Amino acid sequence: MRRALALKFDLNKGDMATTAISKTGAGNRTASLPPASLIFGRTAAMQTTRMKVDKVASSGVPILIQGDSGTGKGLLAKFIHQLSPKLNSPFVKVNCAAIPGALLESELFGYEKGAFTGAQTAKPGRVELADGGTLFLDGIDEMDISLQAKLLQLLQDGQFFRIGGQEDMRVELRVICATNRRLEAEIASGRFRQDLFYRINVVSIELPPLRSRVEDIPELVAHFLQIHRVRHNMEARPLSASALHLLSKHSWPGNIRELENLMERYVILGSEDAISSELLNWEYTHTPREIPVEGQIHLKKVTRQAIDDLERKIILSVLEANHWNRKRTASALRISYRALLYKIRRAGLPRKRGMHLPPAQIISPSPAAREN
Repeated sequence: MRRALALKFDLNKGDMATTAISKTGAGNRTASLPPASLIFGRTAAMQTTRMKVDKVASSGVPILIQGDSGTGKGLLAKFIHQLSPKLNSPFVKVNCAAIPGALLESELFGYEKGAFTGAQTAKPGRVELADGGTLFLDGIDEMDISLQAKLLQLLQDGQFFRIGGQEDMRVELRVICATNRRLEAEIASGRFRQDLFYRINVVSIELPPLRSRVEDIPELVAHFLQIHRVRHNMEARPLSASALHLLSKHSWPGNIRELENLMERYVILGSEDAISSELLNWEYTHTPREIPVEGQIHLKKVTRQAIDDLERKIILSVLEANHWNRKRTASALRISYRALLYKIRRAGLPRKRGMHLPPAQIISPSPAAREN
C-alpha cells in the first residue's frame, strides 16, 4: 500500500509533526463517525441538509459549509467524504486560522529544496497529499488575500506550483471549505476575493445553531455520555428529565462543542448539580433583557424587572457561595430566613441545591409576580 506523509502544524511545539495518510486502500477512512441519524437529527432544516448532502456527495464539486463555531462543520465535511467515491482516498484537513499566514502557503503548496533558508529538502504540501481525495479548508476566511489567488488557480484548472518551483503541478481533488463568517461581508470589506467565493460556493450548506435543534439534544447527550464514559472509564447516570429540560432552555453559544464539553464535565464530576448551577448562572448573567425602544415605555415596570433580575443573580451567587445553605445565605444577605424563602420562590430558583422546578418556573417569575 502506498503511503504519503501529511504535515500537521503543532502550535504547542511550533514545528511540523508528520502523520501518515493512506493514499490507497480502505485504511484511510476518517475516524469513525456517528450515525447519520445523529449527525442530522430530526429538525426539518437538518433533514433538508441531509437530502442536499446525499445529492452532491458523489459529484466532486466544491462545497462551502457555513455555520457558527461548534455546529459540526468539520464532521459534516468528513461525512461528505465518506459518502463520495473518494472514500478510500485521503481526507486532508487544513485549519487556516491555526497556521500563521507566512507558513500557510508552504503548508498548502509545499516547497522545493533551497526555496528559502532552511529548506534543506523538498517538501510536498497538503494539496499534493490530498491528490485523488478531499482537501478540507477550515476557516477559509482567515486565508490571506494574496494566497487566495493561488487557491483560485488550483480550483480553476487543478494546477499549482511549489514555492521555489519552476513547473506547474497538477492534482485532482475535491475542495470543501468551511467558515463561521458571512463571506459576503468579507468581500465587501476587501478581505475576501469575490471570484474565489464563486468558485468555492458551487454548493452551499448552512448548519443551524444548536438552539435551533432543541429536539436533538437528548440523543446528542446520550451519545456524548457514552463516549466519555468509555474515554474516562467512569460511570455516569443518564440525565434526569429536569436536567434535560434545563439543557433545552440554554442558548448554547458554543453549540454542539459546548454540549459535549458539558457532558464530559458531568461524567468526570458525577453530579447534575454542577452543570445545572453553571447553566442557570450563565443564563441569568449573559442573557440581556430587551427594552422596547418604540412606543410608550412603562418606566416603573421596566425598572422593576431590571431590579428583579439583579436581585435574582445576587441571591443565586450567594446561595452557591454558601453551598445552598439557606440560613447562612439569609444571614449573608442580611434578610430574614422567611424573606429569603419568599424571594427564592418569587425568582423561580430551586428551593435547594440539585432540585429543579417545573418548566414554567425555571424561566422567570410571572409578570403578575413582578408587578407585586
